[in-house]
Amino acid sequence: MAHTILLIGCGNMGFAMMRGWMADNPALAVHVVEPAEALRTRAAGAGAMAVAAVAELPADLSPDLVVIAVKPNTVGDVLKQCAAFAERKATFVSVAAGITTATMAKNLPAGASIIRCMPNTPAAIGEGMMVLFAGDKVSAEARALAETLLKTSGAVAWIDDEAQMDAVTAISGSGPAYVFHFIEALIDAGVALGLPRETAALLAKQTVLGAGRLAMASDTDPGTLREQVTSPNGTTAAALKVFMTDDRTKTLVAEATRAACDRSIELGKAD
Repeated sequence: MAHTILLIGCGNMGFAMMRGWMADNPALAVHVVEPAEALRTRAAGAGAMAVAAVAELPADLSPDLVVIAVKPNTVGDVLKQCAAFAERKATFVSVAAGITTATMAKNLPAGASIIRCMPNTPAAIGEGMMVLFAGDKVSAEARALAETLLKTSGAVAWIDDEAQMDAVTAISGSGPAYVFHFIEALIDAGVALGLPRETAALLAKQTVLGAGRLAMASDTDPGTLREQVTSPNGTTAAALKVFMTDDRTKTLVAEATRAACDRSIELGKAD
């Protein structure tokens, strides 16, 4: 794939994405703008052409995609610095949380091609969930290129209504933290039942990993998988009675994700 990509920001998420792109697409030319010297050196060591500022990029650079992976509060300034690339028909892909395509468009020339992406932290190991929304100026070719690159970080899904990004944030964007908290709780429960913490941690982590992989690999819905492992009057049934009486777990998850979604909406309005 002989394309040119400009990555602005090469912290943990940016660097993880970049390594995936380059591993899958050896012909890819990747330029990186990263102010931090250590991170810039790391990017250069992985094969990217890295500089400290947009002004230091080659004057004739014409990237196919400009990927914005900086803190949300710096996105506007970065986009203004990159306006020339929009005029050269680059598509902008932002992974900055909460920054809408409308906000991005305010900082770019009229008619700019913009894609918004909500990743999550497992993207750092190629197991992320990357949800994308494309503005109406994005070509089919740009969509295909963005999807090809982002697939190296995990699964990719597109939404047609940007307002759904608030729900996406609540489910997959913030979701890993919910799972980590459940693992914490399962470890503590194991310790309370007499297991050494190291053993409880292994059991909890591997159980969540294995159950997730089984759910992904199976054509059976999660509810049926749950039923298949639940013997009548057995140990699993005893635990599930606690989880499921009065829909207590579903209610808790619904309340938690609603809180996350509402907060995402608030942050979007503030932006």
